[in-house]
Amino acid sequence: MFCYQCEQTAKGAGCTVGGVCGKNPQVAALQDMLTYAVIGLGQVAHAARQKGVIDPEVDRFVCAGLFATLTNVDFDPDRFVVWIGQAVALRKALAQKAGVGPLPGPASFEPAADVAGLEAQSKIWGFAPLEGQDPDARSLIHLTIFGLRGVAAYADHAAILGQEDPELYAQIHAALAATQDTTLGAAELTALALKVGEINLRAMELLDAGNTGRFGHPVPTSVPLGHKAGKAILVSGHDLEDLAQLLEQSAGKGIFVYTHGEMLPTHGYPELKKHPHFYGHYGTAWQNQGKEFPEFPGAILMTTNCIQRPKGDTGEKIFTTGLVGWPGVPHIAEGPGGKKDFGPVIEKALALPGFAADEDKGSVMVGFARNAVLGVADKIIEAVKSGAIKHFFLVAGCDGAKPGRNYYTEFVEKTPADTVVLTLACGKFRFFDKNLGDIGGIPRLLDVGQCNDAYSAIQIAVALAGAFNCGVNDLPLSMVLSWYEQKACAILLTLLHLGIKGIRLGPSLPAFISPNVLKVLVDNFDIKPISASADEDLKAILG
Repeated sequence: MFCYQCEQTAKGAGCTVGGVCGKNPQVAALQDMLTYAVIGLGQVAHAARQKGVIDPEVDRFVCAGLFATLTNVDFDPDRFVVWIGQAVALRKALAQKAGVGPLPGPASFEPAADVAGLEAQSKIWGFAPLEGQDPDARSLIHLTIFGLRGVAAYADHAAILGQEDPELYAQIHAALAATQDTTLGAAELTALALKVGEINLRAMELLDAGNTGRFGHPVPTSVPLGHKAGKAILVSGHDLEDLAQLLEQSAGKGIFVYTHGEMLPTHGYPELKKHPHFYGHYGTAWQNQGKEFPEFPGAILMTTNCIQRPKGDTGEKIFTTGLVGWPGVPHIAEGPGGKKDFGPVIEKALALPGFAADEDKGSVMVGFARNAVLGVADKIIEAVKSGAIKHFFLVAGCDGAKPGRNYYTEFVEKTPADTVVLTLACGKFRFFDKNLGDIGGIPRLLDVGQCNDAYSAIQIAVALAGAFNCGVNDLPLSMVLSWYEQKACAILLTLLHLGIKGIRLGPSLPAFISPNVLKVLVDNFDIKPISASADEDLKAILG
């Protein structure tokens, strides 16, 4: 196997024996072949669109197929075999319907008849470097593909909530097709990667519209970190619709529902927080579930990405849904109209002991998305003009287990008292419970939401720039980001598409970025790695 799509890849170069995420060589090979098959489907979908033929099933499948290959989503080999077959069948049917002639590369892919054959094919069409391959072209193509995986995740989330845009699908298909265009040079491939950032901005806008349209705009909310005596269900991942359906189905059954990981910000949504049994937050980020899940005395539901190998007795109480999968773990499938039956999860929760007593572990604040922040924009602007607020930091991104992430805790703790820290995604769990105080009633630590809510942070920055009649790069705003998986790649490409400069990125730079490509990004966008010292970076930023 060869995989280098995540920040924790082995030795900072690539996983070749087994994935640090937990996937084995077989699953890695099947994921590569699903990616190859989906690229082929994208090629044909792009060509079909030129002939006026659009297939909504293909549009949705392309996004779901790419999302399934994102880090920590699905580890079940049986599902990948089925998806590969579906991708090829959809491609052939669309080509025939649109009269699309033979196309090169993935568009002509014929999958092997068995898993061993698919594994052999992955050695040819996977992500491992091939002899004679231009390393910079390879780097840019892989950056594009990994970014598209992130775009696909957001587009899939949005589509679940009824938010779709045919033009977004068209651009995804065009970008997939372009990765197979051997006539493109370095400049064109760089432009292609930045185009992914533009595409992602639209995907995040759709998702934002889906979340706020269905559940209301988040409002500042205090979330307990302790628990109530009684039966319990823990929901992890990112999917708000799954949580909503579970809350509706578990109402009145004596069960308290808790969030884990990136589900923490869901407590700020009015249509979710109205449920009295939606109580609090348990645990921290995704990489700690191996310790936290066995200690949870109830049922666990994994939505979207972030699952790890179940440890202890977790395998006896965990369920997956959506694109998430682990061999042997019960899966809650989608029924007619997008409805799901979470009865098995509820029954398991009722059978388990739950928490024996109430426990108070303090609380944290969430709900500072764009509406909440811009609702007090006049106070923020006045605080900046008066000098009460000297600087804003966006300290955001993914958490992970690799050493070096304590930098973000130290950085936030050492930010001066006249600065404000915006945060989002699971990277916040390095400092989410820190009490930084406030500035004139404005909390110094503002939780904007999930990684899925990066659009909100962008809109806050754009609105502030408009208020001060300047560009975003002219604001007293610095971005200090952490990354782990491919949604973070898509967000970074969006920031670059918007012309944001001076981003500090860590804990390490992507293994799939070649030295020459990195030089282009540094020269054009002043991207820089975080240093070994938070003090050093703060001094450089603040002068």
